[in-house]
Amino acid sequence: MPFSGIAGHSKAIDAIKRILGSGRVAHAYLFTGPEGVGKRKVATAFIEALFCGRDEGCGECISCRKIASGNHPDIHALEPDGQFIKVDQVRDFQKSLAFKPYEAPRKACIIDGADRFNQSSGNSLLKTLEEPPGNALMILLASSPDAVLSTIRSRCQIIPFSGIPEEEIAAFLAQNGSDPGSARVAASLCAGSMAKALSLCSEEIMGDRSDIITRACNLSTNNMFELFAFGELFDKDREKTIQALELLTGFWRDMLHLASGSASVVNSDLLHLLQLETKRRSTEALMRGIEALGKTRQAILRNSNVRLSMDVLSMQLAL
Repeated sequence: MPFSGIAGHSKAIDAIKRILGSGRVAHAYLFTGPEGVGKRKVATAFIEALFCGRDEGCGECISCRKIASGNHPDIHALEPDGQFIKVDQVRDFQKSLAFKPYEAPRKACIIDGADRFNQSSGNSLLKTLEEPPGNALMILLASSPDAVLSTIRSRCQIIPFSGIPEEEIAAFLAQNGSDPGSARVAASLCAGSMAKALSLCSEEIMGDRSDIITRACNLSTNNMFELFAFGELFDKDREKTIQALELLTGFWRDMLHLASGSASVVNSDLLHLLQLETKRRSTEALMRGIEALGKTRQAILRNSNVRLSMDVLSMQLAL
């Protein structure tokens, strides 16, 4: 994908284009920023432009087409195997870099999870970072520069990435076929992550959005059957549960905004329901609900039992 097909990150992309234009491409770069904002896409576009010999890949030559299909023989990837990137992985990676490039002017590699090296595997990479075989380009990706071993960080040029603005994400989603209302909601909840926005904007979760929110609002301690039936919606489906919790958090925040006198809401297509439900709850109840939703999300991310966590949440949200 060329740079023109990537949403946001104009500063980072402009910096990379200046590097390409100068002809002085360094051995190693460290891209840092939140998960899912598009660091890997920009890294791939960087390599595409370098192999294409332009400031942006043409998307038509053999090299660009192979990169787009994920089949270029001179691009290598390294990712964590479990919790860490291990020494044996680094050694195998170094062996693959030792061969001459098949087609491109140099080899290139993307190390996704540069903050997941332990001391041993990190140390084994240092020589390669300083003097990569055949002038290879190495692009490391991490969520934060402080999370990367200092010995690795000091050998890279750092290019920071930030979250993509909501309006850019919403516009991108709408241009690519998402309903404008769903795009707006997903953009507001994704914390600047395009990957997360695309996941939230999936047909399944957005198709169920109104039903999930309505059922959560109608939870009552006088109807225990419905309390536990709500939890059954998410039985063992961890990803769907996280998405639903984020949608509910957005709705509860909108109710808090209305309760405080603000007319700015994300779920504007559900404004009538927002107004009705806001009147039924005190500000304190809304704040407790938001806190409960946040704690439930964190618990499920830490691998707690999905059904049990949602049953407990149902009782906390019930009126």
